[in-house]
Amino acid sequence: MVRPMSQKSAQPHAAGAAPDAPSASGAPRQRLVNDVFDKVAGRYDLMNDLMSGGLHRVWKSLMIDWLAPPRSARPFSVLDVAGGTGDIAFRIAERSGAGTRITVCDINANMARAGAERARAHDQGEKVSFMTGNAEALPARDQSFDACTIAFGIRNVPDIARALREAYRVLRPGGRYLCLEFSHVDIPFMDALYAYYSDRIIPKMGAVVVGDAAPYRYLVDSIRTFPEREAFAAMIGEAGFSRVRTRVLSGGIVALHSGWRL
Repeated sequence: MVRPMSQKSAQPHAAGAAPDAPSASGAPRQRLVNDVFDKVAGRYDLMNDLMSGGLHRVWKSLMIDWLAPPRSARPFSVLDVAGGTGDIAFRIAERSGAGTRITVCDINANMARAGAERARAHDQGEKVSFMTGNAEALPARDQSFDACTIAFGIRNVPDIARALREAYRVLRPGGRYLCLEFSHVDIPFMDALYAYYSDRIIPKMGAVVVGDAAPYRYLVDSIRTFPEREAFAAMIGEAGFSRVRTRVLSGGIVALHSGWRL
C-alpha cells in the first residue's frame, strides 16, 4: 500500500552504517528549500513545465531509457531521491516489469502526500511507495537498492557531496546512480535567450500560477550556483562511483549523469 512515511517508520540503517545527521550549517538553506516546495507542492508538475518549457518530459524519458529497468518479473528495486510527487517513479513503473519496485524519498511531507494521492489515483500502489527523508541521511539500509535516481533535486541539497555518498551507500554492488539536473547552456546566443527566459519570464509565470514569484526566482538562482557539469561528474567519482559518464541534452540546458557502484 502506498503511504507517506516518516523517517522513524522507514527502514532502519544497517548496524554501524547510520550516517551522521546533516550539519547545522545547511539548515537555513534547507528551510528555504522546504518553504519553496511547500508553496508549489500542489502544482509541482506545472512548475516543471514552466521551468523547462515542457521539455522536462522528454529529458525524463531519456533518463528512463538510460536506466533501462527490466521488463521481466526479475526483482529490481529503485530509490528515487527528492522524487517529489513521483514523476520519475511512475515513469519507471510504466516501463518496467512486475518485479520492479520504486521507493520515492522526499524531504517535503506535502510533496510525499501529493505523490501518494497520485499513486492511489493511478492504481500504482503495488509498485510505487513514498517516504519522507533527507538526501543527506537516507532512511535506508546499506546496499538495499539496485538503482538510485534523482531528477532536478540534487542542486537543492545543501551538502551535495554528502548526498552522493549516501546514494553510493544504499546501492548494491553493480548498482547504478542516475542524476538529471539543469546545467549551463554553452551554445552562443542560446545562452542569452535562456538567461532572459529564466530571469524575466519564469518568475512572472510563477506569480500567476502560485501567486508568488519568489520560489521561481530561487529555483532559477539554484541552477546558476550548481557546479559545472565536469565538476559535478568529478564529485560523483569522488563519492566512490565508477564509469562516470555525462550526457549533455538540449544544448546544455540539462545534463544526465551516470555512475556505477562496482
